[in-house]
Amino acid sequence: MSPLQIIALIVGLGVTLVAVSLFVRTIVGFVAKFRLGQPEARTDAPGARTLTLVREFLGHTRMARKPVVAVAHWGVMLGFLLLTTTLATAYGQLFDPHFALPLIGHWPPYIWLAELFGWFTIIGIIALIVIRQRNHPRTLDRSSRFWGSTFWEAYVVEFVILGVGICIVVLRGLESALGKATGADWADLAHFPTTSWVGSFFDGLSVGALGNTIVVVALVKILISMGWMITVALTPTMGVAWHRFLAFFNIWFKRHAEGRTSLGELAPIAVGGKPVDFENIEELDEDAALGVGKVEDFTWKGLLDFSTCTECGRCQEQCPAWHTDKPLSPKMLMVNLRNHHHAKAPWLMASEEARAAAGDGGEPVDQTSGATTGGIMLSAVAEAQRELVGATEGDPTIPTGGAVVDPDVLWACTTCGACVEQCPVDIEHVDHIVDMRRYQTLIESAFPSELSGLFKNLENKQNPWGMSARARMDWAKDLPFEVKMAGADVEDLDEVDYLFWVGCAGAYEDRAKKTTRAVAELLNTADVSFAVLGDGETCTGDPARRAGNEFLFQMLAQQNVEVLNEVNATKIVVTCAHCFNTIKNEYPQLGGKYEVVHHTQLLNRLVREKKLTPVAKPDQADTSGVASTAETVTYHDPCYLGRHNGVYSPPRELLGALPGVEMREMPRTKEKSFCCGAGGARMWMEEKLGTRINVNRTEEALATGADRIAIGCPFCRVMLSDGLTQKQSEGAREEVEVVDVAQMLLAAVRRGQGDEEAEAAPEPQPDPEPAPSA
Repeated sequence: MSPLQIIALIVGLGVTLVAVSLFVRTIVGFVAKFRLGQPEARTDAPGARTLTLVREFLGHTRMARKPVVAVAHWGVMLGFLLLTTTLATAYGQLFDPHFALPLIGHWPPYIWLAELFGWFTIIGIIALIVIRQRNHPRTLDRSSRFWGSTFWEAYVVEFVILGVGICIVVLRGLESALGKATGADWADLAHFPTTSWVGSFFDGLSVGALGNTIVVVALVKILISMGWMITVALTPTMGVAWHRFLAFFNIWFKRHAEGRTSLGELAPIAVGGKPVDFENIEELDEDAALGVGKVEDFTWKGLLDFSTCTECGRCQEQCPAWHTDKPLSPKMLMVNLRNHHHAKAPWLMASEEARAAAGDGGEPVDQTSGATTGGIMLSAVAEAQRELVGATEGDPTIPTGGAVVDPDVLWACTTCGACVEQCPVDIEHVDHIVDMRRYQTLIESAFPSELSGLFKNLENKQNPWGMSARARMDWAKDLPFEVKMAGADVEDLDEVDYLFWVGCAGAYEDRAKKTTRAVAELLNTADVSFAVLGDGETCTGDPARRAGNEFLFQMLAQQNVEVLNEVNATKIVVTCAHCFNTIKNEYPQLGGKYEVVHHTQLLNRLVREKKLTPVAKPDQADTSGVASTAETVTYHDPCYLGRHNGVYSPPRELLGALPGVEMREMPRTKEKSFCCGAGGARMWMEEKLGTRINVNRTEEALATGADRIAIGCPFCRVMLSDGLTQKQSEGAREEVEVVDVAQMLLAAVRRGQGDEEAEAAPEPQPDPEPAPSA
């Protein structure tokens, strides 16, 4: 063994020992830190979870939203795993430059795969480097998805991957040259299909020189790999590196074992891992946290979420709050919570004696000196004193002091789910935001002042507008047919095809009433029998739950479930995307399981079954207010219908069935649709920061040149109508309208049938007291 090999072995093995020791220590630390969180059951259906992991890992299904990035990342990711064998080869080459792995070292299929992913790693990481630089905040500022990301960490990872890839290719070339120099029978093109040309650069070197070069390059490869391992071990908050380990667990433990994103229903509020029943709330301990008021109140899965964040910024890129200059960045929220969790962990894991000693005070010591108080790092003591939610110092997106999360960050969220849908490692942003809102609302009573009116109206009048229950059937006045009432005209809902859940907006908001009437008329025309609850219907509780008032949600939801079960409701049709989501996905948590369809789904089915026939293009506005001539239409996906529930096709198929109407999609559509700004109880809050979300979306709709903006949710209708009014006051086309898909279908069906009597039906009269605007 040459002196060079001895030195290489001492250095290589010594660095490896240090790296592995630190890495194992950090992994043990991760487990201890995650155990600080609250319990949560995430081990059901292990087979389904494993299939979901394999599908997302090998198929890169979550990454596919950006195809170029997905392909490049797929190559780098598989290269990282498959090329660990080349690292083993490098260790062997320190002992013997001729070393090859037993059995597979010269086996062509393995060699081809190793070379393929060696080159794939180089090309893939170069592509990712270019993408990061082209989207750098230095030129794009806040519009860059990498704004706020820790660039030195990304650069380290990129350097390591590129360096390892180059070492692999160079080593393959050197192995080829060494084989030729020694006359080995495997030194041919079949064994070095893509790297033999690299070996040609070393032709003419002696066997000894080639061996020494292999030892040096192998050592460089080991040092790069182990240097990376030491760096990440010493930086447990380095998400861009740690996600390649933690993502496997985060995906496996996602809320839905079958792979559905963690949208739709919210996870129930829990204490000690068990859902809270507010009817028995007096049984809870006095110090039980309702929601999340401290970082340790998050579940262990929440803490795992934070550490898994790779700071890729896909969530930030899609967030409507961030796009309209508000301080909420889902990425930076996760990063700030991650950093706080790791910084506070020494305090949380310290003994009571150590905490007491730290609390006794003493002379301040520079935190960077590594000094301790009672055995706890001073930085951990300081971190333990920070509020989770409260006033921050500096930029609220990246606070330099004060609380961890600024209230403006917490309450800017519309719960649209774009962050969750886009996240490649299945982080559950919305659940964590709502959990923090729950604590602020239920324990601290610290919520935006506008929500006081919402809560009061929901408590006293069971609807957000504070209107009388007697007015719930005003929408049905002067309809040319009878609207049956459950419990009065219909004793048991088995007598009809559907319960028509009107919703608060559909009953009280003038624009939404037109949708309600249109759906009722269409169902009547198609001979689909239905009944309504009338004044027996109350708010589903969606705005209360998204605002963190879980107590009020459960009160409203349990009341509705009792009524629905009493009238034997089994099939329900709704026009509001929020009601649709709540009844379909959240009422089962309280014992209410029903078959729930959105009106666009049902109407589309009726058109396909020829029970409704749209045979004429929608014409000029008539007294029914069905809107004006529309050659072109663009459709806005409601977040709670689309992203939260995956309903994209039915409304588009309906619009496509209208003769003479051309569909024009907006750039941000379907999974990437932009929010209207009303979700997460934001419809009841003033938008005081940045620009208005609804105006942003309206501008995008107008840019398509469409004559009509079609919607499928009353919240979206209010927000986009208000946005359109503002834009028209600034000179936008006056003929553009916002209408529900059902209204467009009704116009075509009416004219196709020549229903003059229906066309002459008068408008519903406005409410005696106007509903407050959102």
